[in-house]
Amino acid sequence: MPNTHTWSIANLERNTSDDSVTIAHWRCESTDGTNTASAYGTTSHTGVPSDDDYIPYADLTEANVLAWVHEQVVKADTEAANDAKIAELATPTSTTGMPW
Repeated sequence: MPNTHTWSIANLERNTSDDSVTIAHWRCESTDGTNTASAYGTTSHTGVPSDDDYIPYADLTEANVLAWVHEQVVKADTEAANDAKIAELATPTSTTGMPW
């Protein structure tokens, strides 16, 4: 069964003068049902209220912001990195400890 990847927006930073979003804090959490891995990052944005595609802050949805994030973050690469972390957790290639 393939790993499940869940993307979310953890927080938004915005200008108080015009409510335009300047930074989106995102997270990708992945699981194989037993092991989990996550990635967290930020993307910068420059919203211009006069632009035709501008979405007012009060009307934004998580899907809108995730679309912006995925314009800057390669979704497949992030998920592949989480998959590698999960594979390492499931079958470790190194460990710690002492023989005594």
